[in-house]
Amino acid sequence: VDRLQNLPTLVEDIIRTSISTGPRGAVRLVQGIQAVVGVGGEWLQDVSKQSRNVAGNLPIQEQLGALSPVYLRRLFERMGATYIKLGQFIASAPTLFPPEYVEEFQKCFDRAPPVPFEDIKSILIQELGRPIDSVYEYIDPMPIASASIAQVHGARLVGSQDDVVIKVLKPGVEDVLVADLNFIYIVARILEFLNPELDRTSLVGVVKDIRGSMLEEVDFIKEAANIEAFKRYLVTMGLTNQATAPKVYPHCSTRRVLTMERLYGVPLTDMDSISSLVSSPESSLITALNVWFGSLLACESFHADVHAGNLWLLRDGRIGFLDFGIVGRISPKTWTAMDLFLSSLAAQDYDSMASSLIKMGATNQNVDAVAFSRDLEKIFLSIQDLDTEVVVATTRGTNTSATAISANILVDEREMNALFLDVVRISESYGLKFPREFALLLKQLLYFDRYTRLLAPNMNMLKDQRITIASNRTGKFSA
Repeated sequence: VDRLQNLPTLVEDIIRTSISTGPRGAVRLVQGIQAVVGVGGEWLQDVSKQSRNVAGNLPIQEQLGALSPVYLRRLFERMGATYIKLGQFIASAPTLFPPEYVEEFQKCFDRAPPVPFEDIKSILIQELGRPIDSVYEYIDPMPIASASIAQVHGARLVGSQDDVVIKVLKPGVEDVLVADLNFIYIVARILEFLNPELDRTSLVGVVKDIRGSMLEEVDFIKEAANIEAFKRYLVTMGLTNQATAPKVYPHCSTRRVLTMERLYGVPLTDMDSISSLVSSPESSLITALNVWFGSLLACESFHADVHAGNLWLLRDGRIGFLDFGIVGRISPKTWTAMDLFLSSLAAQDYDSMASSLIKMGATNQNVDAVAFSRDLEKIFLSIQDLDTEVVVATTRGTNTSATAISANILVDEREMNALFLDVVRISESYGLKFPREFALLLKQLLYFDRYTRLLAPNMNMLKDQRITIASNRTGKFSA
C-alpha cells in the first residue's frame, strides 16, 4: 500500500528528470547501446577462447557477462567521462560496493584522447569573450595532459609574461554528465521503489553524493575557490615560504576555463631529482606533512588526492600542492575518532585503534573488539614490510623522466589502494560502515606513509616531534 501511495511521486520525479535531460538523453542512449554491443563482442570472443581452451565450466567473469567486474569496467571506459568518474568513485568507496568491483575499478584510469586544438581555441574565445591573443601571448597546441573531463595546455600571458597552464573543460562534457547522472538517478529511484530493502542502504542518497561530487569537479569556479581557500590558510599560518598552490588568474578563468600559474618541480617519489634540488629530502617531507595536517582543521577543506602527481617538490625548495578538484571536509565527530586512530597508530596500540574505528563506524551489531584489534595488527605489520624497491627502480630506469614518473604514480596508486582496501575490508567484516571523509583521510595518510618510507625511512611519521598533528592546533572545532 505504501509503495502504491509513493508511485505518483516516483512518476512525477521521473518525468521532471527526463524533461531536464532533453534530447541529450536520446543521443546518450544510442552511444550506450554501441558501448554495450562493443563490450558484448569482447565477451563473446573471450567466451569462445575459453570454451576452446578449458573443458567444463567457464570462469566466473565470463559467466556473469557484462555484469562481471572486468567487463563492467570496460563498458564504463567506453561510455566516457561520467562512467569513468563513477568507476573511480566505486574504487574509492569500498564501504558501498562489493570488494571484487572495488578492486577491478582501481584499473579504471582517466585517460582520454585529446580534443583538437582548434576546438580548445573555440572554447577559449567563447568563454573569455575576447580574442585569444589579447590574453595569451602563446599557447602550446600539444596538451600537457588529457583526461575524460578536461585537458591542460601550457601558455604564456600577454603583458606579465607569466608562464601558466590552462585547464579547459572538454566540449559537450556537461551535457553528457547531466544526461548520464539523470539516467543513473532514475534507475536508483526505480530500484528503491521495487525493492524497499535498498532504501536502507540509501541508494538514492549515494547517487546524489556522486552527482554532487562530479558536478563540483566540472565547475572550475569551485576548484579556483578551493585553491584560494588553501592559499589563505598558508598566509594565515605563515607557511608561504614553505609551501604553495598555483596562483589563479581570475581575468582569464571561468566555469569552463581555469588559468593557473605554472609550477615547476618533481613528484615526491622522484628520489634522484629531489636529492639534486635539496640537501635534506627528510626536511621537505616534514614540511609537506605539517602543511597538510594543519589544513585538516585550519583550512575550509583539505586536499584529498595527494598522490605523487599532485604533491611536488618545486625548484625553489617549496612544496607544491596541485589539482584541487577533489577536496574533503571533516566533521567534528569524525575528527575526534580520527585523532584517537592516529595516536593509537603512532603507539601501535591496536586495541585503541579498534576502539576508535568502532566509534567512527555506523553499526547495529556488537563488535568483537579483541579479534578486530588482532586483525588490524596483521594489516599494519604488513604495511611496514612493503617493498619500495619497485618505486625507486621506476625513477632510475632508462626511460624518459616523464615515463618514469607516470610509472611511479601508477605503482603508488595501486599499492595504496590495496592497503586502504585491506583496512576497510577487515572493518566491514565486523559490520562497520565508515563516512566517506574517513576513507579520504585514510587514503592520504597511506600516501604520506609511502613518501616517508622513500624519503625518511627511519622516521616515524606520527611520533616524530618535528611533525605537528592537526589535533595539537587550535582549530575550528575547539571551542
